[in-house]
Amino acid sequence: MNRPVLHLRGHVLVGPQDEQAEAWVVGGRLTFEKPTTPGLDVVELVGWVVPGLVDAHCHVGLGPAGAVEPESAEQQARTDRDHGTLLIRDAGQPGDTRWIDEREDLPVIIRAGRHIARSRRYVRGYGHEIEPDQLAAYVVREARRGDGWVKLVGDWIERESGDLAPCWPREALDAAMAAAHAEGARVTAHCFGEECLPDLIASGIDCIEHATGLTDQSRALAVEHGTAIVPTLVNTANFPRFAADGEARFPLYAAHMRALHARREATLAAAYEAGIQVYCGTDAGGLLPHGLAAQEVGALVAAGMPPPAALGAATWAARSWLGRPGLEEGAQADCLVLGSDPRADVAALAHPNRIVLRGRVVA
Repeated sequence: MNRPVLHLRGHVLVGPQDEQAEAWVVGGRLTFEKPTTPGLDVVELVGWVVPGLVDAHCHVGLGPAGAVEPESAEQQARTDRDHGTLLIRDAGQPGDTRWIDEREDLPVIIRAGRHIARSRRYVRGYGHEIEPDQLAAYVVREARRGDGWVKLVGDWIERESGDLAPCWPREALDAAMAAAHAEGARVTAHCFGEECLPDLIASGIDCIEHATGLTDQSRALAVEHGTAIVPTLVNTANFPRFAADGEARFPLYAAHMRALHARREATLAAAYEAGIQVYCGTDAGGLLPHGLAAQEVGALVAAGMPPPAALGAATWAARSWLGRPGLEEGAQADCLVLGSDPRADVAALAHPNRIVLRGRVVA
Protein backbone atom coordinates (compact mmCIF):
# COMPACT_ATOMS: atom_id res chain seq x y z
CA MET A 1 0.00 0.00 0.00
CA ASN A 2 1.46 3.38 -1.04
CA ARG A 3 1.98 6.00 1.61
CA PRO A 4 0.39 9.39 1.00
CA VAL A 5 2.66 12.39 0.61
CA LEU A 6 2.65 14.48 3.77
CA HIS A 7 2.84 18.25 3.43
CA LEU A 8 4.23 19.74 6.64
CA ARG A 9 3.33 23.43 6.91
CA GLY A 10 3.75 26.22 9.41
CA HIS A 11 7.02 25.94 11.34
CA VAL A 12 9.33 23.06 10.48
CA LEU A 13 11.94 23.40 13.24
CA VAL A 14 15.14 22.05 11.70
CA GLY A 15 17.15 23.41 14.64
CA PRO A 16 16.69 25.38 17.85
CA GLN A 17 16.94 28.67 15.95
CA ASP A 18 16.22 27.56 12.38
CA GLU A 19 12.92 26.81 10.73
CA GLN A 20 11.44 26.25 7.30
CA ALA A 21 7.91 27.18 6.26
CA GLU A 22 7.19 23.78 4.77
CA ALA A 23 8.53 20.33 3.96
CA TRP A 24 7.21 17.13 2.39
CA VAL A 25 7.40 13.47 3.24
CA VAL A 26 7.68 11.24 0.18
CA GLY A 27 8.22 7.50 0.49
CA GLY A 28 8.87 7.88 4.19
CA ARG A 29 11.67 10.43 3.68
CA LEU A 30 11.78 14.15 4.39
CA THR A 31 12.40 16.59 1.55
CA PHE A 32 12.31 20.35 1.23
CA GLU A 33 11.71 20.10 -2.53
CA LYS A 34 8.06 20.18 -3.53
CA PRO A 35 7.14 16.95 -5.35
CA THR A 36 5.96 17.51 -8.91
CA THR A 37 4.45 14.12 -9.76
CA PRO A 38 0.81 14.71 -10.77
CA GLY A 39 -2.07 13.06 -8.96
CA LEU A 40 -0.34 12.52 -5.62
CA ASP A 41 -2.44 11.86 -2.55
CA VAL A 42 -1.33 14.71 -0.27
CA VAL A 43 -2.18 15.00 3.43
CA GLU A 44 -1.72 18.45 5.00
CA LEU A 45 -0.25 18.65 8.52
CA VAL A 46 -0.06 22.15 9.96
CA GLY A 47 1.70 23.33 13.11
CA TRP A 48 5.11 23.35 14.77
CA VAL A 49 7.07 20.33 13.53
CA VAL A 50 9.92 18.91 15.65
CA PRO A 51 11.95 15.70 15.43
CA GLY A 52 10.43 12.75 17.28
CA LEU A 53 11.45 12.72 20.93
CA VAL A 54 14.50 10.81 22.12
CA ASP A 55 14.46 8.82 25.35
CA ALA A 56 18.16 8.21 25.95
CA HIS A 57 17.61 6.04 29.03
CA CYS A 58 14.82 3.57 28.47
CA HIS A 59 14.39 -0.18 28.91
CA VAL A 60 12.01 -1.70 26.36
CA GLY A 61 11.60 -5.36 27.25
CA LEU A 62 12.39 -5.00 30.97
CA GLY A 63 10.04 -5.57 33.88
CA PRO A 64 10.45 -5.71 37.68
CA ALA A 65 11.78 -9.28 37.53
CA GLY A 66 13.86 -9.02 34.36
CA ALA A 67 13.03 -9.65 30.71
CA VAL A 68 9.33 -9.59 29.76
CA GLU A 69 7.44 -11.43 27.03
CA PRO A 70 7.35 -9.92 23.52
CA GLU A 71 3.72 -8.86 23.95
CA SER A 72 4.65 -6.72 26.97
CA ALA A 73 7.71 -5.31 25.22
CA GLU A 74 5.53 -4.35 22.26
CA GLN A 75 3.11 -2.54 24.53
CA GLN A 76 5.99 -0.65 26.16
CA ALA A 77 7.27 0.43 22.75
CA ARG A 78 3.77 1.45 21.63
CA THR A 79 3.29 3.52 24.77
CA ASP A 80 6.54 5.37 24.11
CA ARG A 81 5.56 5.92 20.48
CA ASP A 82 2.08 7.17 21.32
CA HIS A 83 3.63 9.75 23.65
CA GLY A 84 5.98 11.00 20.94
CA THR A 85 9.17 9.04 21.68
CA LEU A 86 10.41 7.73 18.33
CA LEU A 87 14.09 7.07 19.11
CA ILE A 88 15.18 5.11 22.18
CA ARG A 89 18.58 4.33 23.62
CA ASP A 90 17.79 1.14 25.51
CA ALA A 91 20.14 1.45 28.48
CA GLY A 92 20.47 -2.21 29.34
CA GLN A 93 18.16 -5.22 29.56
CA PRO A 94 18.62 -9.00 29.43
CA GLY A 95 16.14 -9.97 26.70
CA ASP A 96 16.21 -10.00 22.91
CA THR A 97 14.21 -7.19 21.28
CA ARG A 98 15.80 -7.36 17.82
CA TRP A 99 12.42 -8.32 16.37
CA ILE A 100 11.31 -4.72 17.00
CA ASP A 101 13.73 -3.61 14.25
CA GLU A 102 11.45 -5.30 11.69
CA ARG A 103 8.39 -3.34 12.83
CA GLU A 104 7.82 -0.08 10.99
CA ASP A 105 5.15 0.91 13.50
CA LEU A 106 7.48 0.88 16.53
CA PRO A 107 10.25 3.28 17.61
CA VAL A 108 13.86 2.89 16.56
CA ILE A 109 15.96 1.34 19.35
CA ILE A 110 19.70 1.72 19.95
CA ARG A 111 20.73 -1.00 22.41
CA ALA A 112 23.40 -1.12 25.10
CA GLY A 113 23.28 -4.89 25.63
CA ARG A 114 22.79 -6.21 29.14
CA HIS A 115 23.79 -4.37 32.32
CA ILE A 116 27.22 -5.35 33.66
CA ALA A 117 27.17 -5.32 37.45
CA ARG A 118 29.35 -6.41 40.36
CA SER A 119 28.40 -9.71 42.01
CA ARG A 120 25.40 -9.28 44.35
CA ARG A 121 25.42 -5.52 43.72
CA TYR A 122 22.39 -4.94 41.51
CA VAL A 123 18.76 -5.84 40.89
CA ARG A 124 18.52 -9.61 40.60
CA GLY A 125 17.78 -10.86 37.09
CA TYR A 126 18.77 -7.64 35.32
CA GLY A 127 22.46 -7.86 34.53
CA HIS A 128 25.58 -9.96 34.37
CA GLU A 129 27.03 -10.11 37.89
CA ILE A 130 30.81 -10.46 37.69
CA GLU A 131 34.11 -9.59 39.36
CA PRO A 132 36.52 -6.82 38.27
CA ASP A 133 38.96 -9.14 36.47
CA GLN A 134 36.09 -10.15 34.15
CA LEU A 135 34.93 -6.63 33.32
CA ALA A 136 36.85 -5.98 30.09
CA ALA A 137 35.81 -9.34 28.61
CA TYR A 138 32.14 -8.72 29.40
CA VAL A 139 32.35 -5.22 27.97
CA VAL A 140 33.58 -6.67 24.67
CA ARG A 141 30.74 -9.23 24.75
CA GLU A 142 28.04 -6.63 25.29
CA ALA A 143 29.61 -4.18 22.83
CA ARG A 144 29.16 -6.85 20.15
CA ARG A 145 25.62 -7.58 21.32
CA GLY A 146 24.50 -3.96 21.43
CA ASP A 147 24.30 -1.08 18.96
CA GLY A 148 27.38 0.91 19.91
CA TRP A 149 26.79 1.28 23.64
CA VAL A 150 27.67 -0.68 26.80
CA LYS A 151 26.02 -0.17 30.20
CA LEU A 152 27.85 -0.59 33.52
CA VAL A 153 26.51 -0.37 37.05
CA GLY A 154 28.91 2.15 38.59
CA ASP A 155 27.69 2.09 42.18
CA TRP A 156 25.18 0.23 44.34
CA ILE A 157 24.59 -0.57 47.99
CA GLU A 158 27.60 -2.24 49.59
CA ARG A 159 26.40 -4.41 52.45
CA GLU A 160 29.57 -3.99 54.51
CA SER A 161 29.36 -0.19 54.61
CA GLY A 162 25.59 0.02 54.38
CA ASP A 163 25.76 2.76 51.76
CA LEU A 164 26.34 3.41 48.07
CA ALA A 165 29.88 2.45 47.04
CA PRO A 166 31.81 2.12 43.76
CA CYS A 167 31.59 -1.25 42.05
CA TRP A 168 34.87 -1.22 40.11
CA PRO A 169 38.53 -0.37 40.82
CA ARG A 170 40.24 2.11 38.52
CA GLU A 171 42.45 -0.45 36.77
CA ALA A 172 39.42 -2.53 35.78
CA LEU A 173 37.69 0.58 34.45
CA ASP A 174 40.73 1.61 32.41
CA ALA A 175 40.84 -1.81 30.75
CA ALA A 176 37.08 -1.84 30.18
CA MET A 177 36.98 1.59 28.51
CA ALA A 178 39.91 0.70 26.26
CA ALA A 179 38.19 -2.56 25.28
CA ALA A 180 34.88 -0.88 24.52
CA HIS A 181 36.41 1.91 22.49
CA ALA A 182 38.47 -0.61 20.51
CA GLU A 183 35.14 -2.23 19.57
CA GLY A 184 33.79 1.15 18.44
CA ALA A 185 31.35 1.29 21.39
CA ARG A 186 30.67 4.00 23.92
CA VAL A 187 30.16 3.28 27.61
CA THR A 188 27.68 4.64 30.11
CA ALA A 189 27.11 3.82 33.77
CA HIS A 190 24.41 3.92 36.41
CA CYS A 191 25.69 6.26 39.14
CA PHE A 192 23.70 7.63 42.07
CA GLY A 193 26.47 8.62 44.47
CA GLU A 194 29.61 10.74 44.48
CA GLU A 195 32.44 8.31 45.10
CA CYS A 196 32.32 6.31 41.87
CA LEU A 197 32.40 9.30 39.53
CA PRO A 198 36.05 10.45 39.48
CA ASP A 199 37.44 7.05 38.44
CA LEU A 200 34.70 6.47 35.86
CA ILE A 201 35.17 9.86 34.24
CA ALA A 202 38.99 9.78 34.35
CA SER A 203 38.97 6.30 32.78
CA GLY A 204 37.23 7.74 29.72
CA ILE A 205 33.57 6.83 30.16
CA ASP A 206 31.31 8.56 27.65
CA CYS A 207 28.18 9.16 29.71
CA ILE A 208 26.85 9.04 33.26
CA GLU A 209 23.26 8.04 34.02
CA HIS A 210 21.42 9.87 36.83
CA ALA A 211 24.57 11.78 37.89
CA THR A 212 23.03 12.92 41.18
CA GLY A 213 26.43 12.64 42.86
CA LEU A 214 28.28 15.22 40.76
CA THR A 215 30.53 17.44 42.88
CA ASP A 216 32.77 20.37 42.00
CA GLN A 217 35.62 17.92 41.37
CA SER A 218 33.75 15.41 39.22
CA ARG A 219 31.90 18.15 37.37
CA ALA A 220 35.23 19.71 36.37
CA LEU A 221 36.47 16.28 35.28
CA ALA A 222 33.34 15.74 33.19
CA VAL A 223 33.88 19.07 31.45
CA GLU A 224 37.54 18.21 30.81
CA HIS A 225 36.73 14.77 29.38
CA GLY A 226 33.56 15.71 27.50
CA THR A 227 31.43 13.31 29.54
CA ALA A 228 27.68 13.65 28.95
CA ILE A 229 24.94 13.07 31.53
CA VAL A 230 21.37 11.74 31.36
CA PRO A 231 19.77 12.91 34.63
CA THR A 232 16.49 10.91 34.54
CA LEU A 233 14.76 13.40 36.81
CA VAL A 234 11.42 11.57 36.61
CA ASN A 235 13.23 8.62 38.17
CA THR A 236 15.37 10.42 40.74
CA ALA A 237 12.16 12.03 42.01
CA ASN A 238 11.57 8.61 43.60
CA PHE A 239 14.70 8.69 45.79
CA PRO A 240 12.67 9.29 48.98
CA ARG A 241 10.71 6.10 48.27
CA PHE A 242 13.94 4.18 47.58
CA ALA A 243 15.28 5.53 50.87
CA ALA A 244 12.20 4.42 52.80
CA ASP A 245 12.40 0.95 51.25
CA GLY A 246 16.01 0.54 52.43
CA GLU A 247 15.79 2.38 55.76
CA ALA A 248 15.48 -0.65 58.03
CA ARG A 249 18.58 -2.44 56.72
CA PHE A 250 20.64 0.46 55.42
CA PRO A 251 19.98 3.71 57.31
CA LEU A 252 23.17 5.34 55.97
CA TYR A 253 22.04 4.62 52.43
CA ALA A 254 18.58 6.01 53.17
CA ALA A 255 20.01 9.28 54.50
CA HIS A 256 22.37 9.52 51.54
CA MET A 257 19.55 9.05 49.01
CA ARG A 258 17.48 11.76 50.67
CA ALA A 259 20.43 14.15 50.54
CA LEU A 260 21.03 13.39 46.86
CA HIS A 261 17.33 13.99 46.19
CA ALA A 262 17.34 17.32 48.00
CA ARG A 263 20.06 18.75 45.76
CA ARG A 264 19.38 16.90 42.51
CA GLU A 265 17.96 19.91 40.64
CA ALA A 266 20.81 22.17 41.80
CA THR A 267 23.26 19.45 40.73
CA LEU A 268 21.79 19.38 37.25
CA ALA A 269 21.68 23.17 36.96
CA ALA A 270 25.36 23.39 37.92
CA ALA A 271 26.27 20.72 35.37
CA TYR A 272 24.43 22.53 32.60
CA GLU A 273 25.96 25.88 33.54
CA ALA A 274 29.42 24.29 33.50
CA GLY A 275 28.89 23.17 29.90
CA ILE A 276 28.24 19.46 30.40
CA GLN A 277 26.04 18.02 27.67
CA VAL A 278 22.66 16.98 29.11
CA TYR A 279 20.26 14.59 27.38
CA CYS A 280 16.70 13.46 28.05
CA GLY A 281 16.10 10.02 29.57
CA THR A 282 13.38 8.60 31.77
CA ASP A 283 14.58 5.19 33.02
CA ALA A 284 11.26 3.72 31.85
CA GLY A 285 10.99 -0.04 32.29
CA GLY A 286 11.60 -2.06 35.39
CA LEU A 287 9.62 0.08 37.84
CA LEU A 288 8.77 3.24 35.89
CA PRO A 289 6.04 3.44 33.23
CA HIS A 290 6.85 4.26 29.63
CA GLY A 291 5.86 7.40 27.74
CA LEU A 292 7.44 9.96 30.10
CA ALA A 293 9.86 11.78 27.78
CA ALA A 294 7.78 14.95 27.55
CA GLN A 295 7.53 15.01 31.35
CA GLU A 296 11.31 14.65 31.59
CA VAL A 297 11.80 17.66 29.31
CA GLY A 298 9.51 19.64 31.61
CA ALA A 299 11.52 18.46 34.61
CA LEU A 300 14.75 19.65 32.96
CA VAL A 301 13.22 23.10 32.55
CA ALA A 302 11.98 23.11 36.15
CA ALA A 303 15.53 22.28 37.27
CA GLY A 304 16.95 25.31 35.48
CA MET A 305 17.64 24.44 31.84
CA PRO A 306 16.32 27.03 29.36
CA PRO A 307 13.38 25.62 27.35
CA PRO A 308 15.24 25.57 23.99
CA ALA A 309 18.14 23.64 25.58
CA ALA A 310 15.81 21.17 27.29
CA LEU A 311 13.94 20.71 24.02
CA GLY A 312 17.24 20.07 22.22
CA ALA A 313 18.15 17.49 24.86
CA ALA A 314 15.25 15.40 23.57
CA THR A 315 15.38 16.30 19.87
CA TRP A 316 18.13 17.83 17.71
CA ALA A 317 21.06 17.55 20.12
CA ALA A 318 20.11 14.08 21.32
CA ARG A 319 19.74 12.74 17.80
CA SER A 320 23.10 14.15 16.78
CA TRP A 321 24.73 12.61 19.88
CA LEU A 322 23.28 9.21 19.00
CA GLY A 323 24.28 9.51 15.35
CA ARG A 324 20.75 9.84 14.00
CA PRO A 325 19.43 12.68 11.81
CA GLY A 326 16.78 15.19 12.74
CA LEU A 327 14.67 17.06 10.21
CA GLU A 328 17.16 16.89 7.34
CA GLU A 329 16.89 16.37 3.60
CA GLY A 330 16.50 12.65 2.91
CA ALA A 331 16.18 11.64 6.56
CA GLN A 332 13.61 9.12 7.74
CA ALA A 333 10.53 11.19 8.57
CA ASP A 334 10.07 10.80 12.34
CA CYS A 335 8.45 13.90 13.76
CA LEU A 336 5.76 15.46 15.91
CA VAL A 337 3.30 18.11 14.75
CA LEU A 338 2.44 20.38 17.67
CA GLY A 339 -0.19 23.02 18.25
CA SER A 340 2.19 25.63 19.70
CA ASP A 341 5.87 26.50 19.79
CA PRO A 342 7.74 24.14 22.15
CA ARG A 343 10.74 26.48 22.26
CA ALA A 344 8.56 28.87 24.25
CA ASP A 345 6.73 26.26 26.31
CA VAL A 346 7.89 22.63 26.33
CA ALA A 347 4.48 21.58 27.66
CA ALA A 348 3.41 21.49 24.00
CA LEU A 349 5.35 18.22 23.65
CA ALA A 350 2.86 16.39 25.85
CA HIS A 351 -0.03 17.00 23.42
CA PRO A 352 1.09 16.43 19.81
CA ASN A 353 -1.58 16.86 17.15
CA ARG A 354 0.08 14.20 14.99
CA ILE A 355 2.92 11.71 15.39
CA VAL A 356 4.71 10.67 12.20
CA LEU A 357 6.93 7.56 12.28
CA ARG A 358 8.82 6.43 9.16
CA GLY A 359 6.66 8.74 7.11
CA ARG A 360 3.31 7.43 8.34
CA VAL A 361 0.89 9.13 10.72
CA VAL A 362 0.70 6.65 13.62
CA ALA A 363 -1.09 8.70 16.28
